Amino acid sequence: MFLITFLGCFGALRNIICLLKTFLVILTAILLLQIAAGVVGYLFTDMVMERTEKLMMRAVVRYREDPDLENAIDFVQKKFQCCGVESYKDWSQNVYFECSDTNPSLEACGVPFSCCVGLQNQTVLNTMCGYGVHLLEESSAAEEVFTIGCSDKIVWWAKNNLLLVAGLTAGLLLLEVVMIGLAAAQISRIKKVQLERKEYEYRSRSERKESNWYPAFADFDN
Repeated sequence: MFLITFLGCFGALRNIICLLKTFLVILTAILLLQIAAGVVGYLFTDMVMERTEKLMMRAVVRYREDPDLENAIDFVQKKFQCCGVESYKDWSQNVYFECSDTNPSLEACGVPFSCCVGLQNQTVLNTMCGYGVHLLEESSAAEEVFTIGCSDKIVWWAKNNLLLVAGLTAGLLLLEVVMIGLAAAQISRIKKVQLERKEYEYRSRSERKESNWYPAFADFDN
């Protein structure tokens, strides 16, 4: 993103057509790839969902390894009031929450605190609220944590907010189209100015040559 923005910004500031053309080509390619991804996602919904769930499961497995990923997962689970990918039991795939006798972790058989029910009403954050929920029956666990997976919740949210999703998508695509149009207009303007400058220089040289040329037998006294 930084590289693409730099190409467009520096190319526009310095009127460098090569950089602007590169910026234009990259933006066009990104736009076409996004449209193609949307079409493929619509035509092969089941395959896309399967791949998405695999990526989400990888994120669950790496939960404690990356602080940024950990914060992102906690945000999603609190925002959509969900837990895991398909259900809260997916957290047993993580080495810290794995429910086995050989797991020495204090979080064994538990889930992250972001899965807990009623988290918004707590004045003091209880990060141990999800401990041991895998040892409970699902009905009892549902009183403590959200048991529905995030993939189902996100799909449900998208279906119930189609206008918002469509608006955001259209806005993003429109912004890219505007940027492509501005880059093309800038390139056209630079070429026009360069052409006018060349024509002006050519006329100036021609006028200088004519002013320095004297016809034969000219009367220099006049």
